Amino acid sequence: MAARVEVTKRYATAYAAASKKDKGLILDQVVDVTGWNRDHARQTLKARLRQPKGRAVATVAVIDRRRTKPRKYSYDALVVLQRVWATAGGSCGKYLVVSISDWLDAMEAEGSLVAGQDRYSVEVRAELESMSAATIDRYLNTARAKDPIRGKSATKPGSLLRNSISIRKAGDEVEAEPGFFEVDTVAHCGPTLKGEFARTVNFTDMHTGWVFTKAIRNNAHLHIRSAFDEFINQVPFMVTGIDCDNGSEFINYDLIGWAGQREVFFTRSRPYKKNDQATIESKNNHLVRRYGFYHRYDTPLELELLNRLWPLVNDRLNFFTPTKKPIGWATDAVGRRKRVYDKPKTPYQRFLDAGVLSRAQQAEQAAYKTTLQPAAMARQIGLIQQELTRHAGLKTRRLEEQARPQLPNPAGIRLTAS
Repeated sequence: MAARVEVTKRYATAYAAASKKDKGLILDQVVDVTGWNRDHARQTLKARLRQPKGRAVATVAVIDRRRTKPRKYSYDALVVLQRVWATAGGSCGKYLVVSISDWLDAMEAEGSLVAGQDRYSVEVRAELESMSAATIDRYLNTARAKDPIRGKSATKPGSLLRNSISIRKAGDEVEAEPGFFEVDTVAHCGPTLKGEFARTVNFTDMHTGWVFTKAIRNNAHLHIRSAFDEFINQVPFMVTGIDCDNGSEFINYDLIGWAGQREVFFTRSRPYKKNDQATIESKNNHLVRRYGFYHRYDTPLELELLNRLWPLVNDRLNFFTPTKKPIGWATDAVGRRKRVYDKPKTPYQRFLDAGVLSRAQQAEQAAYKTTLQPAAMARQIGLIQQELTRHAGLKTRRLEEQARPQLPNPAGIRLTAS
């Protein structure tokens, strides 16, 4: 450290008087000798010049990062950013940075953001739109939290008709147009699979990321069929294919006949190969578990609350939340294989770009988007989640305690009643 101090003392005066080209050469020499990066070397040389002259031995130049690199964004911008992030459902910086203008437009139209009120202004909007993804993540890092409860897998293999259904594997070519959906069910069983509990049927389009979610009473064929019928009626473009896992709720004559009547191509994944359905598996966590939690829902009221929750969540994800899509493979600097993704877009933007809708249908979807109120949707989602937790939270914790294995009482230890 003493040698580095003497080096910066020697070069500081010459650096201050040098031209721009010579300053670069001096920095190269300092970096070679000290091992610092160029930014730190530059700041240390400038800090050395600010020290009082006449000292026999130079001291270490203390660099205050708060002074050398001032805050770029105002406190008002950080407060409004947290409001937008909460309204967006906690999107990460990479997704929020490409959709923040859309969120701001919708919140302004709704009236939840008004210039001159609650720290929001034209200048604050300009700051938000100029933030990078890394900056957004850094400022929002303390606001993130995780739910420690975890669920269970409720997939029971359905061997019937399995050999007559085509297999779709991980790595197969991605569909070139909207309409091919992956589907899965998520069990709201809590820590135990005993008894009857609600399920959520989750659909995701492979090309656009468009989602549709429906809660049902159980995995009976009647309820599965009703979810598929509502799915066909609600999706704004034609459904051409369905890819499912090997669960008995999908591998049955009833659903195969349903697909045949509607000329929907039907495929399945390989058993015990979750990568074959990587898209829907990620949506199960990002959509169902994130918004519906890991509680046990087994009453009609809880089922009703879920079906009030999912349309709000679907609109938020489909019209306002961007996603990335893998478009190929490449190699990094050391030759390792890596995935290449396109720029994040919302599912709504993706199916408009696909050109599968007529002008009348596009106008209908655009008009529907203008009726959405993001802040009101966020409040309704929060209220429904509070109701779900109030009804199912304590019940789930009790079942979790009952499911824990009881350790035997060691000899010689007296247990007292609590």
